[in-house]
Amino acid sequence: MKELDSPNESGAVRVFDAEMMRRALRRIAHEIIERNRDLSTLVLVGIPNRGIELAQRIATEITAMEKIQIPTGIIDVSMHRDDVGKRASLPVVRASKLPLPLEGKTLVMVDDVLFTGRTCRAALDAIRSFGRPDRIQLAVLIDRGHRELPIRPDYVGKNLPTAPNERVRVRLEKTDGEADAVWLEKER
Repeated sequence: MKELDSPNESGAVRVFDAEMMRRALRRIAHEIIERNRDLSTLVLVGIPNRGIELAQRIATEITAMEKIQIPTGIIDVSMHRDDVGKRASLPVVRASKLPLPLEGKTLVMVDDVLFTGRTCRAALDAIRSFGRPDRIQLAVLIDRGHRELPIRPDYVGKNLPTAPNERVRVRLEKTDGEADAVWLEKER
């Protein structure tokens, strides 16, 4: 196994391996349990693509610790993004699947990387079209900073300060067919 701080042949640096990711998700699960007394109202909602798998993993951790099934869902943000008309191609639209009704629920949005905050803003707009949960919280595996909107995560696996010309690439075995890892690479 390569050291976590050594660049690979393409210059990317691995900042998280599978074990580090597992520990970060377990820590997020513990923090969610500590902050939300009534777990029966909790719903974890993943933002495609990798947020879906991360939400399921966190729910599995909570279930293992607290012996309560935590419902998960998917919230697609494609048509709620503020850059839809500016993109070269139309976004891939996926079906949102939420455990309804949302009223009376604490909804935790889960995403892999928090950068500008625009995806989270789009997710909030998308959720609003399905109902009004009592609370919405945000969990992210990586917070890289550079916010353009006043959005702050409630739960963070790792704060990873980055330069604007760097890219954070999360890979999940189930989603990407690659070993779980987080890579930091320079944009070309």
